[in-house]
Amino acid sequence: MFENVRRVRLLYIVLGVLLLVGLLPLALAGTLLSSRSADELRSVEGRYQAQLVQDKARQIELYGQRYRDVVSGLARAFEIAGGIKTLNEQGYEHRLQRVLQDDPNLIALAIWPVDGELRRAFQFDIIKREEVDERVAAVLARMSGKGLVVSRPQIIRSGQEMGLTVAAPIMGGVGNSDVVGAVIAIVSFQEVFKAVHQLTPRNEREMLDAGLPVVFVVDQNGRAVAHPDPSVAFSEKPMTDLKVVQDWQETGAQVQSALAPFVAVRNGHSVEMLGSYATAELDKNSRLGVIAIQDESAALASVADMRRQTFWISLVVSILTILVGFFFARKLTQPVQQLAAAAHRIASGDFSQRIEVRSRTELGELGQSFNVMTDQVERYIKDLQASAAENRQLFLGTVKSLAAAIDGKDPYTRGHSERVSRFSIAIAQRLGLPDDEVEKIRISAVLHDVGKIGIDDVILKKPSALTDEEFTIMKQHPQKGYKIMSQIPAMKEFLPGMYMHHEMINGQGYPQGLKGDEIPLMARIVSVADTFDAMTTDRPYQQALKFEDAIERIKSFVGTRYDERVVAAFVAACEEGQIRPGSVRLKKPASGNGDVPSASPPKIPSALEAVSVS
Repeated sequence: MFENVRRVRLLYIVLGVLLLVGLLPLALAGTLLSSRSADELRSVEGRYQAQLVQDKARQIELYGQRYRDVVSGLARAFEIAGGIKTLNEQGYEHRLQRVLQDDPNLIALAIWPVDGELRRAFQFDIIKREEVDERVAAVLARMSGKGLVVSRPQIIRSGQEMGLTVAAPIMGGVGNSDVVGAVIAIVSFQEVFKAVHQLTPRNEREMLDAGLPVVFVVDQNGRAVAHPDPSVAFSEKPMTDLKVVQDWQETGAQVQSALAPFVAVRNGHSVEMLGSYATAELDKNSRLGVIAIQDESAALASVADMRRQTFWISLVVSILTILVGFFFARKLTQPVQQLAAAAHRIASGDFSQRIEVRSRTELGELGQSFNVMTDQVERYIKDLQASAAENRQLFLGTVKSLAAAIDGKDPYTRGHSERVSRFSIAIAQRLGLPDDEVEKIRISAVLHDVGKIGIDDVILKKPSALTDEEFTIMKQHPQKGYKIMSQIPAMKEFLPGMYMHHEMINGQGYPQGLKGDEIPLMARIVSVADTFDAMTTDRPYQQALKFEDAIERIKSFVGTRYDERVVAAFVAACEEGQIRPGSVRLKKPASGNGDVPSASPPKIPSALEAVSVS
């Protein structure tokens, strides 16, 4: 299963490890530091916002307290003076006008006697008389008892300015708890605008994009009454779409200030926001909410910059790691590649080359050990080759001696097995068979008559034709040879030629009566070679045929006794002079080591597996 898995180069593994070791700590450290910095910065921004809205709320409360004191002081002064009888004096409104001029935050000041005419003074360029009277009437309608009344900030239509109305009752003299009049002041809310306005020319969106807090003031209904953008306040825009405003409305009476992070939709996207609020109490029935909002991602832009810097630093470090690591990794892996290449050469049988590893590390020692190992393996291989050659020569000598011993039993067939072997080699070469097949055919042909060792010499050396009974006994020599040689495992691949060389294409042969392709090619070749030698040598019972007659006789048996392709190869070899009676001119084998090819013992032919001997 693992053989099909694509190998990964050691160089890539080394580079990967270097990148992992180099970048992982940097990435983890950068991530942890940026996350911690984000938490710290978020905490700092939250504390700053909370402090900011608390400070603004206290400024508004002090501002409201200041004019509550002004109004209540005037009311007390009237009470000490014995009431408001002096209101009928000429020039009183002129004196009220001078008070307005002394305090530019006073837009209007009015004295209202219960049983008299309303006296008023106001800044004509900011507010009209009708609006003064409307505000006075509205605040008097809420007045009951001794307490001050503070209205919610409202837009002054004629002057496009926000104003706050404060009223204090004037009580009767000592022992008199009746309300005899009231002092009403319309106070400019401009100071509150200045308090929430940041020292920047940017609008709300630009401030949020820059990560700056936007501070504004809302009334108890959630409507803007002071905003960095005056048009928002003058339009009394509802700000209840912001979660932080909703939180203030729910808890403003109980909680003076709090942090309230929330999610808002900006430019069609949900954005995490930092929010905080504080309550400015003008009086017990009039409260204002001071709200601060801030885009969290913009506020934490420095953390994003840190992360970007970490990314670029990591990128530069990774490039440097790859460049430097590639150089040193090559130094490390090149010897390993040389070792692998040398191992492949050894596996293919090439022991001539050695590797050169110049290193003082273990790799250098490994290279030297590898060269020593190669020397030893090469020496052992040469020894094995020499031993194999000796064994082969011994084997061939034994086979030839055995064949000679068999041929020697009959003086008329002396040298027959060697000649059949050479004829068979010539036919096999003409058919283009590989060297290992040619070698097997050679040995098989040498041993094709080995079974005659079990035939009685009376029959074997009979100078006349054999009787039917004698011929039946002679036909047993293939089986006898098979029984002898099949006991030797190394001889199994040579058995088809010695056992089936008397089979015929038409199925009339022996010992099994095989026909056509059932007969192994080895046996078909040996059959033609055996017949040719028998025809062209003198026997006691027949005289040798002429060369040309022998060829024609063999050709006449094509399709009945012999294979057409084998006979064609035999005839071609004869026509070119390669085969002559008693002699063969063999081609030089591809192996180049002798007159016949050398080969390692191949597997037993499949046709042999079907052979049976009774």
